[in-house]
Amino acid sequence: MVPYLYTIVEKQRLSDMLKAFYSCVELPIQVIDDTGQILVAQGQTASFCSLFKKYLPDSENCRDLHVSAGKRAMDLGETYIFACHASLNHIVFPLINKNALFGSVLVGPFLMDDPDSLLISDLSRRYPIPTDDLLELYELSHSLPVVPPAKVTQISHLLYYMFSGLISDSYQQFVINQEKLQQQSLINESIQRYKSFSSLAPSQYPYEKEQELITKVKTGDSVQAKALLNELLGYVFFAEGNNLEVIKTRAIELCSLLSRAAIEGGATNDTILKLNNHFLKNLQEIQNLDDLCYKLQEVLDAFTANMFDYIPAKNHEIIKKAIQYISRHFTENLTLEEVAGHVHLNAAYFSSMFKQSTGSSFKEYLNMVRVEESKRLLANTDYTIVDIAIAAGFEDQSYFSRVFKKYTGLTPRQYRQ
Repeated sequence: MVPYLYTIVEKQRLSDMLKAFYSCVELPIQVIDDTGQILVAQGQTASFCSLFKKYLPDSENCRDLHVSAGKRAMDLGETYIFACHASLNHIVFPLINKNALFGSVLVGPFLMDDPDSLLISDLSRRYPIPTDDLLELYELSHSLPVVPPAKVTQISHLLYYMFSGLISDSYQQFVINQEKLQQQSLINESIQRYKSFSSLAPSQYPYEKEQELITKVKTGDSVQAKALLNELLGYVFFAEGNNLEVIKTRAIELCSLLSRAAIEGGATNDTILKLNNHFLKNLQEIQNLDDLCYKLQEVLDAFTANMFDYIPAKNHEIIKKAIQYISRHFTENLTLEEVAGHVHLNAAYFSSMFKQSTGSSFKEYLNMVRVEESKRLLANTDYTIVDIAIAAGFEDQSYFSRVFKKYTGLTPRQYRQ
C-alpha cells in the first residue's frame, strides 16, 4: 500500500532533497509518516542508538517520540529541536496538509557539546544497562557528530527553507500557527495587566480602547488596530473566563462594531457586509478560543485592507503607504513634503495624486484623521479642549474648533455634552 504522504508529494523528490541535505550537512536525515514509520533516509543509523535501543522499553519507543515531536513542531509553527530518550539531539520539521500532520523530516542524532561521562551516568540511572554496555556506549558516543548550538539554529532554518514549500499547505499553516502563538502571548499579557489592577471590576469595560480601535480601523492602521484588539480580547477573557459561547457573543458584537467603523472610514458597504456574514458563518464551526481570536484578527485585517479599495489600482500601493504613514504620525507637525518624501515623490505630484485617488486634499484628509482622534478623546477622557487639540495634532484650540465643526456640525463642547 502506498503511504498517504506519497499521494501529496513525490517520493523521488523527497529522496533527492534528503540526499542533497546529507551531502552538504553530513547529519543523518529521514522522512517518517504520521505513525513514525521511516519512508526514506540518508545516513547510517548511529551505532550508539543500535546498542541503546536494546534497553529502551516499549513504552518509550522512538517512533512515538518522533511523531509527538512532529506534532509539537506543527503546533509551534516552526522547526522543533528536541532531545530523545538517550539525551541525543534531533531537529524535526512537520509535513502538513489541510492542518493535519502527514509526516515529518527528522535530522539527527547529534550532540551540541563534546560527550562526557555525565551522558552515560544519566542513562545508567534511567535504564538497566549493564556496565560493559555502558562503557561501550561511552566509546560510541565519541563517534556521534557534534554540532555547535549556533549551527544547529542555522540547520533548523535550512530545513524550513527547504521543506516549507514541499506541500503547498505547510508554509501557510506554519505562518498561521506562528501568528496564533504570538497573538495568544499578547492576549495573555493583557489578561495579566487586568489582573494586576485589583480595583478594576469586570463590569468596567475599557470603552476608551474600543473607541481607539475604531479610530485605527477608520484610518487603516492595521498594526495598531490588532494590538488594541488583543487588549480588548484580554479584557474579555479576564471578565468572562474561558466560556466559549459567551466569548462568541462578545466577538459578534465586536465584529459588528468593526464593520461599522470600516464603512464609516470609506470601505464599501457590500464588501464589508459580505466579510461580516462570512465571519458569522465561520463562527458556528469554531470550537476553541485560539481559533476564535485568530479569526477576529483575520476579519480585522480584511476590514482595514478594504479601506483602500477605492484607490485606483495604479496608485494603490503608494497611496496606501502614505495613508498608513499619516495614521502613525498625524499627532505630529506633519507636512505634505514629509509624506511625499516618505513615498519618494515630488510634493506637487504627490498632492495631485493623493487628491485624485482619495477625493480629498492632503490637508483635508489629515484633518479628518485628527478629528476622528479628537472625537475619541472627547468621548472617553476629561482632557481640556486645548489639551485634546494638541493631542490630536492641531496647532491651536481656535483652529481645532473650526475644523471640528466643519466635519461634524458641532463644536467640541457640544460633541462632548
